[in-house]
Amino acid sequence: MLEGAKSMGAGAATIASAGAAVGIGNVFSSLIHSVARNPSLAKQSFGYAILGFALTEAIASFAPMMAFLISSVFR
Repeated sequence: MLEGAKSMGAGAATIASAGAAVGIGNVFSSLIHSVARNPSLAKQSFGYAILGFALTEAIASFAPMMAFLISSVFR
């Protein structure tokens, strides 16, 4: 029973990868919309988009770490 619970927990932790993919899509979609509306702020908007990308990607890197911890550390 404990093995099944660990597998379910590790699987639930990897769901964050799908959320990160959606978040990255939203960040760059917003960048394209903002540059289309105001091209003079393209450089500043790109800086903000890279910051949003980095923060979203950090969540995507935490998910495999949690899955690894759940599946291997908790015995």
